[in-house]
Amino acid sequence: MKVNILMSTYNGEDFLVQQIQSIQEQTVQDWKLLIRDDGSSDQTKNIIAKFVAEDSRIYWINENDATNVGVIKSFHALLQHEEADCYFFSDQDDIWLPEKLERSLAETINYPEDLPLMVYMDLTVVDQDLQVMAESMIRSQSGHANTELVEELTENTVTGGVAMINHALAQLWTQTDDIIMHDWYLALLATAFGKLVYIDQPGELYRQHENNVLGARTLSKRVKKWLRPSLLFSLYWDLIEKSQKQASFLLEMPLSADKRELVQAFVTVLDKPMLKRWRTLKQYGLKKNKAFHTFVFTTLIISKFAYRRK
Repeated sequence: MKVNILMSTYNGEDFLVQQIQSIQEQTVQDWKLLIRDDGSSDQTKNIIAKFVAEDSRIYWINENDATNVGVIKSFHALLQHEEADCYFFSDQDDIWLPEKLERSLAETINYPEDLPLMVYMDLTVVDQDLQVMAESMIRSQSGHANTELVEELTENTVTGGVAMINHALAQLWTQTDDIIMHDWYLALLATAFGKLVYIDQPGELYRQHENNVLGARTLSKRVKKWLRPSLLFSLYWDLIEKSQKQASFLLEMPLSADKRELVQAFVTVLDKPMLKRWRTLKQYGLKKNKAFHTFVFTTLIISKFAYRRK
């Protein structure tokens, strides 16, 4: 089985060495690591060059092209660079646990090769010094792991750094504009056309530090939003609208009748009168993973409080 690990880097000099070393220490050793740098201005490129010179499994695919295209397009370019049976996504600042590849690859034998498949794991959240902040990101942040389309429409529980996709799913990813993040969109594709599988074990130490682009929803991040309710509502509506836009791309693809009906209901729910908005949420089971978040989501959709159509 051909395994490609895809890593996009950007000014990652602080933790990149540890991340690549954790990949080299996997129990599965037959892999290729493809790295695309997205225009770093620190020592990241020198670090990549050193690893490429020392390990024949590591490739720098854009050594002569420093164009900054953003994380989504960077990962898409990595995916398109070379065909493999399975693809793993790697961030630049985490630490993979030794059996991450082995456990994910073991799941692939349970499904046919032509079925679009995504496998993902839990994460242990740590600070920049690797002190544990949460043993389970799934339990602390989302309550449970999503495996169905109705869940992924409104909330993503897949983190790219612990995700693997097969080639059948990779072929479905043609959209890079107006998606929230590659891991969420790929999870939507997996639940719409194939299978999304969760392994209830941590696959990596998910490092939180001041330069995180996204990261876990920590208490400090929540407090900052609670102290500015107008910003909080704006961010919430922005997420709803972006998730609807992202889901709308599925309607351009050959969905089954029941899944098309579900996606259409989510995408158009705000266009309906108030009573029909409530009925739509109830009929299709559109909600969030945790009770409080479902309450906020449902209240906003039904009331359209603070809603400003763009």
